[in-house]
Amino acid sequence: MLVKDWMTADPITVGPDTSVMKASQLMKENNIRRLPVLDNSGKLIGIVSDRDLKEASPSKATTLDVHELYYLLSELKVKDIMSRKVFGIKPMDTVEKAAVIMLENKVTGLPVLDDGKVVGILSEGDVFRVLTSITGIYRGGTVFSFVLEDRPGSIKEVADVIRKHGGRMVSILTSYDMCEEGTRKVAIRIADMPQDKLAGLEKELEGEFTLDHVGYDELSDI
Repeated sequence: MLVKDWMTADPITVGPDTSVMKASQLMKENNIRRLPVLDNSGKLIGIVSDRDLKEASPSKATTLDVHELYYLLSELKVKDIMSRKVFGIKPMDTVEKAAVIMLENKVTGLPVLDDGKVVGILSEGDVFRVLTSITGIYRGGTVFSFVLEDRPGSIKEVADVIRKHGGRMVSILTSYDMCEEGTRKVAIRIADMPQDKLAGLEKELEGEFTLDHVGYDELSDI
């Protein structure tokens, strides 16, 4: 999954001298949580988030009247509160790499840079969209989770049983975390199928493999 396919292209940007009030209005009007800050040459010099705006705003317990508040916010500039240490990503980088950068640096969005120019924004919401896409949750609700030997062909053996029962695999995900040496966890999501066939499939899988969990994601109650 490449960043270019999931990012928000041509993001709204501001200059360093944009007022905090204007930046706040832009975020509210466009339902966004961050704005890249560009200098006059279009170079990225910072990023301002809704969190930065909240921290810069006077406390609700302030004794300032409304006119003083408006004056204060109109005088305060984006350059005064923006984050100058910006972590970026490239359009041809993977979303997985972007997720690691977000996780390791505790940020919720990354500007996407192409030849030094800001061409997009990738947010944690975009990463969530990728997660729902690769898991295929909208295409099938039943997930079989296994603990399999970490050897060639172990997944194929499971897949052969699923196909024998008329099942259609939507996604296959593997993980080596929290596994014993020489094993891995494998989650296979299948498309919805008649209950009687599903029961037969589960029975055979349980008899032939280490079936860790069988779950069904019901989305209608969300």
